[in-house]
Amino acid sequence: MDASALARLIAQGRGAEPADLVIKNVRLLDLVSGDLTQTDIAIGGDRIVGTYASYAGRREIDARGLIAVPGFIDTHLHVESSLVTPAEFDRCVLRHGVTTAICDPHEIANVIGADGIRFFLESAGHTALDLRVQLSSCVPATHLETSGARLGAEDLLPFAGHDKVIGLAEFMNFPGVINADPDCLAKLIAFQACHIDGHAPLLRGSDLNAYLTAGIRTDHETTTAEEGREKLAKGMTLLIREGSVSKDLHALAELITLKNSPYLAFCTDDRNPLDIAEEGHLDFMIRTAVGLGAEPLAAYRTATISAAMAFGLRDRGVIAPGKRADIVLLEDLEHCAVRQVISAGRLVEDGLFEGRPRVQLVGLDSMKAPHVTASDFEVAASGPTGPVMGVMPGKIITQHLRLSLPYADGRRAIDLGQDVVKVAVVERHGVNGNIGRGFVKGFGLKQGAIASSVGHDSHNICVVGADDGDMALAVNRLSEIGGGFVVVRGGVVMAELALPVAGLMSTLPFETVRDRLMPLRAAAKSLGVTLAEPFLQVAFLPLPVIPHLKITDRGMVDVDRFELIAA
Repeated sequence: MDASALARLIAQGRGAEPADLVIKNVRLLDLVSGDLTQTDIAIGGDRIVGTYASYAGRREIDARGLIAVPGFIDTHLHVESSLVTPAEFDRCVLRHGVTTAICDPHEIANVIGADGIRFFLESAGHTALDLRVQLSSCVPATHLETSGARLGAEDLLPFAGHDKVIGLAEFMNFPGVINADPDCLAKLIAFQACHIDGHAPLLRGSDLNAYLTAGIRTDHETTTAEEGREKLAKGMTLLIREGSVSKDLHALAELITLKNSPYLAFCTDDRNPLDIAEEGHLDFMIRTAVGLGAEPLAAYRTATISAAMAFGLRDRGVIAPGKRADIVLLEDLEHCAVRQVISAGRLVEDGLFEGRPRVQLVGLDSMKAPHVTASDFEVAASGPTGPVMGVMPGKIITQHLRLSLPYADGRRAIDLGQDVVKVAVVERHGVNGNIGRGFVKGFGLKQGAIASSVGHDSHNICVVGADDGDMALAVNRLSEIGGGFVVVRGGVVMAELALPVAGLMSTLPFETVRDRLMPLRAAAKSLGVTLAEPFLQVAFLPLPVIPHLKITDRGMVDVDRFELIAA
């Protein structure tokens, strides 16, 4: 900005010349007092230039009867897990009031490395919302899986000065941090002067102290209020999460108070277009929190100013002169009913998304899995009793069960009476062709198979099934369509969604992806599946940094001991 441009904004703030845009007669929520005051809000360019006064504008909106709050900030998410590209994610969530999103592109980075980060940074330059990028700290997430790439501190540092980069993304390898793993230390040291995002499920006591000593200050993996209180007391900012699978808001709602709100923020982590259409995004989190008893002022602080402060975004989070003009106009506070959104001083309407440059897609040849047959899914074992993953609806934490299953000829088999079916992870990056095999309880699956190339965080193919032949067909079909989701029964593909961008994202509009998720859910339900969001649940089964039992292409992982175990 030059002197003449700044002088023009100052003149608009004084009322000496018309503002570019004026929101007239709106009730403004004061995030300090909680008061609602009728006023005009004047905007010059992308900046708020006036509040608590009357203004004339070149363009005016009559917002009588509406309430103005700052734009919402999603503090942790993976755009890839919305199943659409950044451009379509932008169109999808901005109308829900999300004007800033802080993403970690480690899904695509685990598939194609630094090229995935470059794709996100280029995309972020063209989104209407402000898409900020954290540099992926865990590629691969652990030594217990096979990823498509490996990024060290030296690979990340060239991106550190980019104007869209905030710092280092969620440090998932918490065992590596607290045990001072050299690779972990190299990344932590390189980014000590930046924000470092945390990922510390169930971490407590002196281990939590050690983790925080590394310079990590946020966490989105808190699942109980007791755990949250300890982390707050130790100086962490809690990123309260409510995604398509991980649903922690109800458990943590009691923490959303006026006293705690400066140290809280909201995040979705992983939310697909169908859930966004049916429920909403951060607007859903706000109205749910209020419905659970949180004071509206605490909820709106959590979604805005507290989030901005936690990540050093000091130009936003409050409606005040000099701040970025990210504003949401609501019909009421309690239900967070979004009527209109202003992003960087621009009205969010269809024309805002037109004419944006197209970013070259990447990772279109990422599916390099071996061709598999039914026999590849036989599970060798030394006896009938062994480990079984226990899925808990609404959580990505899994139980480490030991169950007795049918056993013959040195192999364990499924037991539908116990709701136990097979799970396998097939390496798909063309590195080694590994197949990890095991058992999972809690899907309700009675027949067929469902498979996904979205498998956090290394994104190998994960398949859950009651029939070995159907499991093989599902895996091979994913290779044919470039990745995605597949449902198979009786040797027939019942439903599928192709995700050819690194096996993670569709090339289609978010509305089309939303509509195609419905027959997928229906097909999974026809197999007996009882989980509300089975595909993203499958996607978290291979995540070996979430307790307690997981599976990767290398086999079953005891996360508490951080080692591979026999199936």
